[in-house]
Amino acid sequence: MVTLTQKTCWVVDLGLLPYGPACELQRTLVAARKSGVIPDVLLLCEHPHVITLGRNGQRQNLRASKFLLQQMNVEFHPTDRGGDITYHGPGQIVGYPILDLAAHRRDVRWYVNQLEETMMLATSDFGVATKRVEGRHGVWVDTPAGEEKLAALGVHLSRWVTSHGFAFNVSTDLRFFDLIVPCGIVDKRPTSLERILGRAVHSSDVRKRLVARFSEVFGYIMIPVTRGELEKAASSHETPAAVLHEAGIAKGSQA
Repeated sequence: MVTLTQKTCWVVDLGLLPYGPACELQRTLVAARKSGVIPDVLLLCEHPHVITLGRNGQRQNLRASKFLLQQMNVEFHPTDRGGDITYHGPGQIVGYPILDLAAHRRDVRWYVNQLEETMMLATSDFGVATKRVEGRHGVWVDTPAGEEKLAALGVHLSRWVTSHGFAFNVSTDLRFFDLIVPCGIVDKRPTSLERILGRAVHSSDVRKRLVARFSEVFGYIMIPVTRGELEKAASSHETPAAVLHEAGIAKGSQA
C-alpha cells in the first residue's frame, strides 16, 4: 500500500504521437507541475518520422534537403531541448519525464546521469553491456566497428521542472539517421537493441524495463494513468490523489 508520504510518479503510455502535440502536452504538464496540481510524470511514446534540432544544434548537421524530407514523409522541428540534431521514429522509445528537481536535487548533471543510469540498467536486463563516453551524453556500446550510440539525451529545465528527455533505439530503422549527423558527431553511428542482439525485441518489454529501472534509480512508486486522466488532472483544481480516486486507480499499482 502506498502512503501519502511515499514519492510517486505517474507513468503514461501515449503510443504513437506526433512530435508537435507531444511538445504541446509537455508545456501544459510543466505548467501544471509548477502549480503542484500533478505529481512527477513519465511520458512514454513513439513518434512518426521526425528530425529535431536542439537549441545548441547546428543546422548544417541536417544532410537532407527540405524536398527530400517531404518525399520521405519526415518532419523537421527546431526545439528548445539541449543537444544537437537527432532522429525519432517508430521502434524508438521516447521518454519525457516531467519532474520537479527541487524535490530531488537541483543539479542538471546529476539528472542527466540518472537518465543515463536508467537506460544502462534497462539495457543490462537484456544482457548487453553499455558505457558512458566522456564529453558525449547518452548510452554507448562497444562493437567490432567501434563505439556506437544506443540511446540519446536532450533535456530542458524551467524553474527546475524538466521536460524533453531520452530516446532509446529498440527496433529503429537506422537508415533514417543517414539524413543527419547524429548528435553532431561525425565519426560515430547509432545502433539499436535489435541490431546488438541480432533478434527481434518487443518495445513493450523494453518499456517495462525502462519504467522499472526509472522507479529504482529515482526512488519512485510508479502509478500508471491514462492520457485522459493526466490531462484532467492538469486542468483541474483537485489534488492528484482525488483524481486517481475518482478514476478508481489503486494507489498500490506498479507500472
